[in-house]
Amino acid sequence: MAAKDAPVRVALLGAGVVGGGVARILNEKRETYARQLGRPLVLTGALVRDAARARGELDSALVTTDPARILDDPSIDIVIEVLGGEQPALDYIRHALIAGKSVVTANKEVMAKHGPGLLALARQHNVDLLFEASVGGGIPIIAPLRRDLLANRIIALSAIINGTTNYILTAMSREGADFAQALSQAQALGYAEANPANDVEGEDARFKLAILASLAFRTPVRPEDIYREGITRLTAKDFRYAAELGYAIKLLALARWQDGGIQARVHPVFIPADAPLAKVDGVLNAVEVEGDLIGRVNFQGPGAGSFPTTSAVIADVLDAAQSIIGGRRELYAAEEAPSRIIPMSDLRTRYYIRLTVADQPGVLAQIAAALGQAQISISSVLQKETHIDAQTAELVIMTHEAREASMQEALATVGKLDAVHEISNFLRVEEQ
Repeated sequence: MAAKDAPVRVALLGAGVVGGGVARILNEKRETYARQLGRPLVLTGALVRDAARARGELDSALVTTDPARILDDPSIDIVIEVLGGEQPALDYIRHALIAGKSVVTANKEVMAKHGPGLLALARQHNVDLLFEASVGGGIPIIAPLRRDLLANRIIALSAIINGTTNYILTAMSREGADFAQALSQAQALGYAEANPANDVEGEDARFKLAILASLAFRTPVRPEDIYREGITRLTAKDFRYAAELGYAIKLLALARWQDGGIQARVHPVFIPADAPLAKVDGVLNAVEVEGDLIGRVNFQGPGAGSFPTTSAVIADVLDAAQSIIGGRRELYAAEEAPSRIIPMSDLRTRYYIRLTVADQPGVLAQIAAALGQAQISISSVLQKETHIDAQTAELVIMTHEAREASMQEALATVGKLDAVHEISNFLRVEEQ
């Protein structure tokens, strides 16, 4: 056993924006952290792709391109993985845990796909695996789900957990921009990648929801269990009509325990304009947790960026270091048996439908009949734009609650009507 004043030694896997930020803060605040822990917290190595590249925040003597120098060094207590991507990060994390090292990671893909197995491996080897930075950037949400809310049975999660899409939707709402314009603006400001597919198609949010749902419901929820739909079909018209009807449009990650199973989904929704999540704008993230004892509690803050992510990573490092010094380990909730995943087709909700139709008598009756055959009743209808030359009109229909499978069947029927030129958009309504 190390002497009581021996330093806690940490090493980085990755020295990019986040890794470099972690190295810089560990150096700048080393005296503060030493006072907090009662021992020095020392960075002793960093795995990089190019050892020749100058890195002002790292001593060149610490830099290596050989992962074994870190993973097989018995003196290293904590490994910080900030490489991103599934491989080789997954193999490195497994190697470190088996070697008896605690691991701090910001890797949402690895934790979404392999989290339960890795957590079991950490327990087996009596080390910690901490991953606060994998969801929500600087928002503390992983730790509350793992510790502070353990007395609760979590009923539901509702979250905005992708800053890129939230920025785009905010721009579309406030400025009347179409999707392409808002995306271009987000890219110019550095909020969106050159290839934004993972963000705008909802894949990033799906990874994060898999992590949150697995923790909240204490059973594995895989990314492939989660229905996913992106924001690329939205137009300025949808935001204008939403506002007229008293709603905002957000890309929500939603998971709920019901009927002995779990339903999890990521897609854009109409949400009442006065709901707390409707007011989360720009690149902010927010997670709403509903528990049987606590009711609803909200976590909100910056969801991305080097400083929020660095904050979450270093907080986990300090937590792991305290465990090493004090000889305690992370408290894990008892896992339950795998739960039934409720299919998207069983969802019951209200719907918004925007259609372009022939501007002639009897069209609405035909549409209402098709919906009625599927047991779907109409709540309201608005006729918006009439194009005299094309002899078309735009209809906005809001339905009462219906089953998703019935709605999909009805939309297929409506789309085949001669009088319906196009089903322009279709969104679910999430009443809060």
